[in-house]
Amino acid sequence: MRLPRTHALADPLIVLDSCGSTNAEMRERHADGRLGHLAVVVTDSQTAGRGRLDRTWTTPAGAALAVSVLLRDLPADVDAWGWLPLAAGVAMTDAVAAQLPAHVVGLKWPNDVLVDGRKICGILAEVTPHGVIMGSGVNTAMTTDQLPVPTATSFAVLEADADIDRLLSDYLIALRDRVAELARVGATASGLHHDAEKRCLSLGRDVEVTLPHGETVHGRAVRLQDDGCLVVDVDGAPRAVASGDVVHARLA
Repeated sequence: MRLPRTHALADPLIVLDSCGSTNAEMRERHADGRLGHLAVVVTDSQTAGRGRLDRTWTTPAGAALAVSVLLRDLPADVDAWGWLPLAAGVAMTDAVAAQLPAHVVGLKWPNDVLVDGRKICGILAEVTPHGVIMGSGVNTAMTTDQLPVPTATSFAVLEADADIDRLLSDYLIALRDRVAELARVGATASGLHHDAEKRCLSLGRDVEVTLPHGETVHGRAVRLQDDGCLVVDVDGAPRAVASGDVVHARLA
């Protein structure tokens, strides 16, 4: 992969022909704390990726992009870190939307990017002793037969030729700026809270949320709290959800 724009932003950019997991690769390479803020590991052949709820994520070689970004310049207030996955989600939503102007692109809370209601990208944050790793997988050249589930999509299925360097550089610039402003003035003053709500396709929808310990919450997603939690109206009572797997109810 030739990625000149991404190379100019990353500190450093590490391009691999193949690897088990870009997040694991980032952890190993950063074990001594030497990589910089916005270090990037990227491959189009990931064989042992991991998603939320410890799901495995593997794709045919060349069909999807796996990228992990190391964030080191973090908000001093650890409570603000809950906004980091949303910052990444907003950044990736905008990067994807820039290349798919004829489609509806939005965010399923907290950080799945949907195109016309189907998932094109998932993001997973991992906290390490030296920073936060933001791992994402974008379906680029995946064919219809290669899609893991019927609710997924890809640039190829949408008959779009993804510009990988533009996608990554747009994502990195937006993520860098969002995190910097979050650290400087917080989620509300920086506009992240507003922008995440604006892009969040979960709001106003009936949802089913599977929590990490297995409980399932049913209700209507109504807003994001000041800490980034999703507020679900459950029979008239608000329930704040800090993490979980969200399924949107079908629209009538």
